[in-house]
Amino acid sequence: MKNSTPKYLTLDEALAKARRYCAFQERCHSEMRSKLIEWGVYGDRLEEVMADLVSENFLNEERFACTFARGKFRMKSWGRNRIVQELRARRVSDYCIRKGLQEIEEAEYLAELERLLLKKQAELSEPDTFQRRAKLMRFALQRGFEQELISGALDSIQAG
Repeated sequence: MKNSTPKYLTLDEALAKARRYCAFQERCHSEMRSKLIEWGVYGDRLEEVMADLVSENFLNEERFACTFARGKFRMKSWGRNRIVQELRARRVSDYCIRKGLQEIEEAEYLAELERLLLKKQAELSEPDTFQRRAKLMRFALQRGFEQELISGALDSIQAG
């Protein structure tokens, strides 16, 4: 039977465990802070572990934002709005968010938006042009793309 009380981690144990956790994948400060609390590390010990992780470059918000933005755009085809929303939910600074968004090239971004819209359009059986356009607009907005860009992409798709 497991002991129901959490094991008290020493500073060295907490630091070693946190290093392994951060080495596995990029983490933001809020994720690491939550994980330390989950492990039963609080107060000054938590702050000391966080400071050590930052000084040893295991935690780097800017690097996290860049990796997150690049990954979510390339793997999940998220737009900038969705990426910003998710980074803000993780309490990443606006400066780091701006740096992260710079990882996405404009030409690649527009090409991905067009690709998504064409794919979705092929799946739709809506005969009414206005309704089809509205459905495509909603779809792209939910993915986090900007309304002006979606409108422009839809115009170029329907013209071409």
